[in-house]
Parts: sequence; structure tokens; C-alpha cells
Amino acid sequence: MWSSRRNVLLGAAALAGCGFTPVYGPDGGANGIRDAIRMDAPNTRDSFDFVAQMEQRLGRPNAPRYDLSYAITTRESGLAITGSNFVTRFNVQGTLTYAVRPVGDADPVTEGVVTGFTSYSASGSTISTLASERDASARLMVILADKLVAQLLVDPALT
Repeated sequence: MWSSRRNVLLGAAALAGCGFTPVYGPDGGANGIRDAIRMDAPNTRDSFDFVAQMEQRLGRPNAPRYDLSYAITTRESGLAITGSNFVTRFNVQGTLTYAVRPVGDADPVTEGVVTGFTSYSASGSTISTLASERDASARLMVILADKLVAQLLVDPALT
């Protein structure tokens, strides 16, 4: 018990000595982008889910400093195939290509790609399979948005 407390204290002291700043702390990277990034308007169900998650994580900007342009691509492939060639499970892979620019500027301050995947079952009724497919797509957009936020929070160009 004493050993684990000592290790925690030593670890905290080491982090304090190296200049570690919590990303959501008073001087953290989140302050640079919170309520500051305006996303392209969504035009598909996937982009709507993506923008909704981004706004949940970063807030909706009143006076944006940055514009985020993005492109989402998804690909679906069969994972589980029965002996009669019936697919019972699908994998949905997503790729998000993004660029963050100061408002009114054409040159990005940061850009990149994030990827993710999720799966859904197709072994139920037609309606349950459709609901599972939509849920998988929504989960994938949350994954892509969360990965993007994680990258933006530590990007020195935005802090």
C-alpha cells in the first residue's frame, strides 16, 4: 500500500518537473480550440453525426478563429460468411481527411487523416439489420471525431 502511494507521488513530482500541463487545465491545449473551430456544414447523415460529436466535444463557436474542412469516406466489408455465402457480420471502416485553417485564410495550420472502424450484425430481420447498420455508422463518426479532437488538443499549431 505504502509503495503504491510513494510511486504515485514520485510520478506526480516527475510530471510537475517536466512541464506537464493537463490538456483541460487552465493553461492546457483545450483552451486554444474550445469554442473556436467552425466545421463545414454537414450534408449527409455521417457528416451530421460527425459534426454533432465535434460540437459536443469542442463547443459551437460564437466567434470562430478556425475553419475545419473535412471529407469522410466509409467502406463496408463482410466479416462473417456462412457456408451458403450469407454475410452475417459487416465491418465498417472510416477515413476522415481534415484541414484546419484560420478563418479567411487558404493555408492550413494543420491537416491530417484519422481512421477508425466498427462492426454490426446482419443476422436479424431486415429492420434490425438496417438499425444496426445506422448505429454502426453513428458510432464510427463518434470514433473519428474523438480521434480528431485528441489530435487537435495536442497540436502545437493550435495552442
